[in-house]
Amino acid sequence: MPSKILFVFEGETLENQIANSLRIHFFSENVIIQSSYCADIYQLYKEISDDTDLDTFVLLKEIPQNKKLLANYHRDDFAEIYMFFDYDGHDKYKADDDKVKSVLNFFNDETGSGKLFISYPMVEALKHYSDTIDFKNLKVKAKENIGYKNLVNIEALNTLKQIKKYTKNTWIQLIGLHLSKMNQIVNDDFSIPQELIPQNEVFQNQLEKFIQIDKTVAVLSSFPVFVFDYYGFERLNKILATQE
Repeated sequence: MPSKILFVFEGETLENQIANSLRIHFFSENVIIQSSYCADIYQLYKEISDDTDLDTFVLLKEIPQNKKLLANYHRDDFAEIYMFFDYDGHDKYKADDDKVKSVLNFFNDETGSGKLFISYPMVEALKHYSDTIDFKNLKVKAKENIGYKNLVNIEALNTLKQIKKYTKNTWIQLIGLHLSKMNQIVNDDFSIPQELIPQNEVFQNQLEKFIQIDKTVAVLSSFPVFVFDYYGFERLNKILATQE
């Protein structure tokens, strides 16, 4: 039987489109169930800190949007739980970098409470690329609302705006770009890393090199990083070498 994987998204629309596309091109042998938390990473932290014994799956089943979806499932039905959230550092009432550290340290095991992946500044980072953008050095303000969704819609290639039209080659390009960017953030080397880089290490480097320096974040999508984390360097290299 194929293993079941539970995806947990902050939102319901764009994240689901991305996951559907990834499933078609890279995870056709897996059964992926896509659920929504319907709140930000800071609310997630509050729920966890209020109840340290809180089970991730129980929390998700209690959310109205997931009740029907997860009604017939139990935690043991899923081999892994992966969570995808935005950094969203511009929320002056909720945003707290210490909380982000705590949540990343808590959600670091996909076979347990779940493994968290963060997009900087938010999920639209996946599409923020064009031939005229210096993606290696691309960063945006992190502590104020810059209308990022609209900015991406203006600056991104037209071929990247509609996730449903992504081909495997589109994904190969984006995976290569975002993994190289992650390595640049952590190791100052714009190339695909050969070893996995923990999410808390990515965040710590975002803090030290960007957030605490000029209140920016280096643009980075969580989804290519997840693919790398799931397959590892050698298997992913073979995937990236395969064109449609």
